Formats: sequence, structure tokens, C-alpha cells
Amino acid sequence: MDALLLGSSTGGLSLFISGKSSWRSKDLKAVHFPNVAKRQNQKQRVKGSAIRVQVPTNKSYNLIGNFYTQRIQHCARGILETSTVFQKSNTKFLVNATSGHPLESEPKAYPNTPWNSAKNALDAFYRFSRPHTVIGTALSIISVSLLSVEKLSDISPLFFTGVLEAVVAALFMNIYIVGLNQLSDVEIDKVNKPYLPLASGEYSALTGIMIVTSFSIMSFWLGWIIGSWPLFWALFVSFVLGTAYSINLPLLRWKRFALVAAMCILAVRAVIVQLAFYLHIQTHVFSRPAVISKPLIFATAFMSFFSVVIALFKDIPDIEGDKIFGIKSYTVRLGQEKVFWTCISLLEMAYGISILVGATSPYTWSKVITVLGHSVLASILWIRAKSVDLKSKAAITSCYMFIWKLFYAEYFLIPLIR
Repeated sequence: MDALLLGSSTGGLSLFISGKSSWRSKDLKAVHFPNVAKRQNQKQRVKGSAIRVQVPTNKSYNLIGNFYTQRIQHCARGILETSTVFQKSNTKFLVNATSGHPLESEPKAYPNTPWNSAKNALDAFYRFSRPHTVIGTALSIISVSLLSVEKLSDISPLFFTGVLEAVVAALFMNIYIVGLNQLSDVEIDKVNKPYLPLASGEYSALTGIMIVTSFSIMSFWLGWIIGSWPLFWALFVSFVLGTAYSINLPLLRWKRFALVAAMCILAVRAVIVQLAFYLHIQTHVFSRPAVISKPLIFATAFMSFFSVVIALFKDIPDIEGDKIFGIKSYTVRLGQEKVFWTCISLLEMAYGISILVGATSPYTWSKVITVLGHSVLASILWIRAKSVDLKSKAAITSCYMFIWKLFYAEYFLIPLIR
């Protein structure tokens, strides 16, 4: 007689057929189940924790044999399908975990309900908008706008309206710039940032084009109807530089050239943001003459350092994709370690100058806050830098996001410079 054995072991479930290549109900079969109750008219033999059930081969029990055969085949097929799904899900988890970025949601992992569809759409747009740049843009505009405040009565609905107009128009342009960069870098992002919607396939190229086109039009439309020339020119210059930085056309795609790429970022983050949005509040909202103040000069100088650091640091974790696609960044040319410590040294230098500037303030409260604040930030940066594993993309990316947090923190200190 032949036997069929279904058992479980540390290696998982397995099927064995002794002497036959197929199951036949007329043969004598044995079914191996753990903890199966006694069944009527069946011989049972207990060995260890398993029960061997023998089914007679006469024709009256053919139906029972076929029933067990079909049930076992169905169970095995279900186990294999479940294992395959788990393996695919686990692979996605591992890809995200090693990308150096927070794990992103997998839209197909949830039931296709309107609520889940809305959540997935919002999550994709959130990643598409590059939220760390959105936060940086909003904080910088609010901080620089406060430099125009001369007295408490300046904090008025008129001031808040002017700031809100500038923030919304600038965020629309910010989304255009980061979106265009993703459209131009789809293949590179499949290596460096596979979690982004265009690189992952969540967004088609047409969807990306529609988004960036819509947001650029809305930004210019808002800048035009507000009627502030400093704001409109800030949007226009950002548009031109952002386009030239990313788009793959003759004489453009300036990101291929490390120095030019750094100058683009410096021009927008250090000069345009500080001067143009300050003038928007000073001349358009308050209708005052333009005055170049000490805090404004400090903000522009400090953010020049910071913008160069961001321009250099952002390429450190992206070295793999940049090498493949011929982007001659400083990281590709000089190596990750050298660029990393150059960035840290530039920031520490900027903090040192900030401490000296704060110490010269005629106001005690400003002197204490700015000197202490920049000293703490400089110390935290140095401690964090010493702990970074430069062989780990995840560690470098985490440090890059930490640099952005220092960028945010500085905009809380800038209005206190006097």
C-alpha cells in the first residue's frame, strides 16, 4: 500500500508520496495531522505528537478519500499563495528600510475603499512635494517678514495677510521646482530615491506634468493679482533658476555642474528669499522705504553658508545614482568623507561668526539668546557629525535631514538679531 503524508516541521509544511507520482483514493493512504480527534471506523496509531489515519481502500470509502485529497490540495495551494504574498510584501519593506528614508505606505496593501484611496493620494502628493523644502520655505518667509516689524502695532491683520500671500505663492512655486526636478530625474531617482511617486510608478509622467504646470500657473497668477513687485520677481527668478537647474535641454540642466548647481541654490535660498520677501513686507505691505538692516545682512550672509552646505550635502547620499548617470557632483569628484567634513566645517564656521555677531548686540536679551542659541546648535551639530557612519546611506540621509532641522532652527533666531 502507498501512503500520503502531510506534516509540519521547522521547514514548513511538506507533501510526500511514497512510491507513486499521484494520489489515488483506491490505494491505502495515510494522513499525518497533529492533534486530530479520533474518527469512527478508522484505525489510529499515535507516534509522538502525530496521528496516522489509515483509510480503507474499498469502494465505499472512495468518496472520503477524494474529499481529503481535495481538501489537502486546496490547503497546500493556499499556503503557497500566502507565502508568495508575504514574500513580496517583505521585499517591499526591505527596499524601503534600506533606502535611508522613512517607510512609505503601500497603497495596494489596503482595501480599495474611497477613504484608503484618498489617504494614498495624499501620501503620494506629500512625498512629491518634498515636505522638508516646503517647511523650510514657509519658515524662512515668516522669519524674514518679521525683520520688517518695528513696533508691536505692526503685528496686524494687514501684516498676516501679506505674509500669507507670500507663503502661499512661494509654496506653489516650490512644488513646481521640486516636481520638475523629479520629472527630469526619474531614472536617477529609481536608484537614489525609489520611494518618490514618479520613480515608484505611483504617478505617471503626465500626472507629474499636470501638477507642476498647474502649480506654476497658480503661483504666477497669485503673485500678479497681489500686485507686489518684489514678490512677483522673487517667483519669476525662482522659476527661471529652478527650471534651468533641472530641465534637460541644451545649455540647461545646470545640476550637472557642481559649482553652477550650488550657485542656483544659494541664489534662491540665501538671496531671493531674504531680500525679496523682506521687501515685499517692507515696501508693499507697510509702504515704507527699503532699508538694509543689520539683521537682514546677517540673515543673507548666514543663509549663504547654509545654502552652500545644503547644495553639497544633498549629493552625499545620492552618489550611487549620480555616478551611473554622469552627474559630476563634488561628492562624485572628491568622495563622501571629504565633502561631509567640508559641510560640517562650513556650518561650524557660520555658527562661530553668528556668536560674534550676537555678542556685539547692544541689547542684553538679544546677546544672551543669540550667543547661547548658536553655541548650543554648533555643539549639537559637532556631536551628531562625529557619530555618523559614512559607509551607511541611511545614516548620511538622516544627518542630511538633521541639517534641515538646523536650517529651521536658525530662522527662529534670525528675528532676534539686533
